[in-house]
Amino acid sequence: MKFTKMHGIGNDYVYMDCTKEVLENPEELARLVSDRHKGIGADGLILIKPSELADFEMAMYNADGSYGKMCGNGIRCVAKYVYDNGLTDKKELRILSGGAVKYLKLTVRDGKVEKVRVNMGEPVLEPEKIPVIGRGESLVGEPIVVDNQVYEMTCVSMGNPHAVVFLDDVEHLKLEELGPKFESHERFPDRVNTEFVRRIDRKHLQMRVWERGSGETMACGTGACATAVAAVLNGIAERDVTVHLLGGSLEISWDEKDNCVYMTGPAATVFTGEFDPEELKTSVNQK
Repeated sequence: MKFTKMHGIGNDYVYMDCTKEVLENPEELARLVSDRHKGIGADGLILIKPSELADFEMAMYNADGSYGKMCGNGIRCVAKYVYDNGLTDKKELRILSGGAVKYLKLTVRDGKVEKVRVNMGEPVLEPEKIPVIGRGESLVGEPIVVDNQVYEMTCVSMGNPHAVVFLDDVEHLKLEELGPKFESHERFPDRVNTEFVRRIDRKHLQMRVWERGSGETMACGTGACATAVAAVLNGIAERDVTVHLLGGSLEISWDEKDNCVYMTGPAATVFTGEFDPEELKTSVNQK
């Protein structure tokens, strides 16, 4: 099987072209390729598929094999893949992900996509649609008890559920301990992605993220969008902000006129290769 390893500011996935053939059992394959010691190593698997509703469809699977409806960094890489590999010559694309069509504008230099601007759509704030257990039309600065400590979270869906927590210090946070407890907390029926954020000033935010099914990642595009929305709702940032993540920075804008969130950032190809799925299965499953 042929694959391409790509990343958006460190949020890396294995990409496979499924425009001409159907891939069987992508859940298991995602788990196999994502293993960073015995597999290729990635935050998950992304399949590029044909679509009747858009130019292409993106199917994203987390490192544990679970299906993910949306990945902001991943969708930028899909745009780069289809353009750089000649699957399209369009510089404005429609890509279907998780049942929703996203609109992308490509910046091309020397025949290759350098960065991508994505209309991520309107943020969802209603608790039952995120989903998160809570009362009211939205949960902004909502108390939640995790590991016997009270945190304040703001919940947003950008096609997948996010809980944004603002803290004075995120660099020394023991995320490998705290992240799983948020992810599997009883208030999140479908688990949750959690962003731990420090406000630098009204135009800059520092963020670390624990993604459901993958753990801490270098970046999360939907998480950066949810963070920007949460910062505005809490009155601590402007609608145009730069979100600084472990792998790099994203420009996020929450437009007051159309209520849509726009994300701009780079996409990079790391390498291409081939693997034998049976050999990979044997390697990863060895004790």
